[in-house]
Amino acid sequence: MERSILLTISTAVALVLAVAACTPTVKVEAPPEPITINLNIKLDAEVRLKIEEQAKDDINNNPGLF
Repeated sequence: MERSILLTISTAVALVLAVAACTPTVKVEAPPEPITINLNIKLDAEVRLKIEEQAKDDINNNPGLF
């Protein structure tokens, strides 16, 4: 009977060690280089519209300019 208890304890210890050895490891690391986000935004239409409106106002206010 004593041998049966020793065998059970040995089996339990071996099982715990086997499970502990197989636990996955997760590592979160920052990338070695910074992350760059390239945004190609074109703001030409808004700027052109404001310049055209200003040009029309200048021509209307100064008809002899050109």
